[in-house]
Amino acid sequence: MSSTPRAVCLLSGGQDSAVTLAEARAAGREVFALSFDYGQRHRHELDAAARVARALGAREHRVVKVDLSALGGSALTDALAVPKDRDRGTIGRGVPPTYVPARNTVFLAVALGWAETLGARELWLGVNAVDYSGYPDCRPEFLRAFEELAHVATAAGTERGERFHVRAPLLHLGKADIVRRGMELGVDFALTHTCYDPCTESGDFLPE
Repeated sequence: MSSTPRAVCLLSGGQDSAVTLAEARAAGREVFALSFDYGQRHRHELDAAARVARALGAREHRVVKVDLSALGGSALTDALAVPKDRDRGTIGRGVPPTYVPARNTVFLAVALGWAETLGARELWLGVNAVDYSGYPDCRPEFLRAFEELAHVATAAGTERGERFHVRAPLLHLGKADIVRRGMELGVDFALTHTCYDPCTESGDFLPE
């Protein structure tokens, strides 16, 4: 195995996860990118994830199918409207309809399993300050709790006393700061794609 520290990075194909992957690479990690086919309405974000993984030098990129649309309850998996007219004061209040119930818990659990298989001890994800005020699974206390879970849920933790760390380098950054940091790291944002009612190259909204 290489002496370079390994890391598993959640990669959605969007702006934040792309910058997070770039941060992991800049930190000297050998990055294994993990995306999910979770029943999202706009599947082209997986194509974006593949582009980003190649461009930013991920060692490997895997897509795991976990059908969260079977559970429902989110505008990202169901035929619910995505809010587009909220002001900055509204964004931080309440849980938005784009919240996918327990999504980050499920994704991090799968990432943890792959990390243990790879000998990686870091899980990187692109949660940030704009999101964590509204999404319960983007908050610092959730990330800390998951680290504790990882310690008691794995052979590496229980048998060998090894610790897993959840890295969220964008946690306290706003969107403008994330873009600036991505530009510093050489991220090509043209490769990324939003999961919220995205548009085609012509500017038209994609069909539902």
